[in-house]
Amino acid sequence: MSETPGRQTVAVTDRLNAGLKRRYAAERRFRLYGLISVALALAFLGILFASIIEKGYSAFTQHLVRLEIHFDPQLIDPEGTRDARTLARADYAALAKRAIGQLFPEVKKRRDKRALRSLVSSGAAYDLRAMVLDDPALIGATRTVWVPVDDDVDMYMKGYISPDLPEAERRLSDAQIGWVDRLVDWGFVEKRFNARFFTAGDSREPELAGIWGAVVGSFFALLVTLLLAFPIGVMAAVYLEEFAPKNRLTDLIEVNINNLAAVPSIIFGILGLAVLLNFFELPRSAPLVGGMVLALMTLPTIIIAGRVALKAVPPSIREAALSVGASPVQTVLHHVFPIAMPGILTGTIIGMARALGETAPLLMIGMVAFIVDIARGPLDPATVLPVQIFIWSDAPERGFVEKAAAATMVLLVFLIAMNGLAIYLRQKFEKRW
Repeated sequence: MSETPGRQTVAVTDRLNAGLKRRYAAERRFRLYGLISVALALAFLGILFASIIEKGYSAFTQHLVRLEIHFDPQLIDPEGTRDARTLARADYAALAKRAIGQLFPEVKKRRDKRALRSLVSSGAAYDLRAMVLDDPALIGATRTVWVPVDDDVDMYMKGYISPDLPEAERRLSDAQIGWVDRLVDWGFVEKRFNARFFTAGDSREPELAGIWGAVVGSFFALLVTLLLAFPIGVMAAVYLEEFAPKNRLTDLIEVNINNLAAVPSIIFGILGLAVLLNFFELPRSAPLVGGMVLALMTLPTIIIAGRVALKAVPPSIREAALSVGASPVQTVLHHVFPIAMPGILTGTIIGMARALGETAPLLMIGMVAFIVDIARGPLDPATVLPVQIFIWSDAPERGFVEKAAAATMVLLVFLIAMNGLAIYLRQKFEKRW
């Protein structure tokens, strides 16, 4: 006996409802999986940031020791000429050693004296020399001067060296820790903001190393990159999207541009090493060469972003301009290009942010060299922030570990700022249709 039409309708409805329930349940599961994925990504990102901050925040402070420095004329300017070259060559380290020795007159043995003097950074001599060169009237006077402590003392004061470890397993002896503790009790040691980290170049001493040289090198390299990649990339995007005929040649060019965007960055470094350095013999470790290599790497990103921005302009804009007598060039320059400019700028900034964070291609052209002086132009030897982080992270001293993490924090701030600028420009100038 067959089912009645009413029962058939109920059965079909039940099947449909059951199917809808399964589909809704699958959608809820899919949404849940997406939320879990986003939460995991944010958690890992938070762990990464927390690890970097935990290792690097202490680099923004530095411990200084107070010394009574007597600017002895016999050590600084025995002839009394006040000649700048004589003042610059004086033994200022001896002034700091004498001052720290006077605080512990009971230390008599040569080995103990050497250990005591090592508590003061070698940078104290540079600070004292700068003071005398700025004001030669200090010669013969006695002044209270705050000078940086050695990096091991700084690490001990920040809690990275435990006095509970056996003496053979730490870089400070029991006697040195005792001297440091006495200086702290006397109020001769203070923690201050580490301005040197932002104003100095690289150094072999962790307490003297700074990021300013790398920041200047990054600025010159990015300046060269922008001057080369932006006009060439924009003109290439405009030509390919607006004027190039559609044939096999342009198709081949488009495919190669898309492929170049996925090429590993170290390949561009090898290209720069083979062509720019070996063939054209451009200066090694120079921001000019680094900027040219980064420009080659950034060009595909700018071209692709520029073409996408131009393609997003409504066809009615072109048709309206052409209908009132504008030439194709006038249509693009006066109407299409201004509308596409926010997207082009966004792609350019993102490409520059990627270039700022690159290390591998710059290692190939020699920007990994140890460079103390601050570059004055794009032809002077320099390094960049990512390479500076790479150099410091490979150093054995604990002081360089915190410097590498702190420099990473600075680099992340720059990258976030550049991406934020890209978002701001896009939202401010974008026109919706």
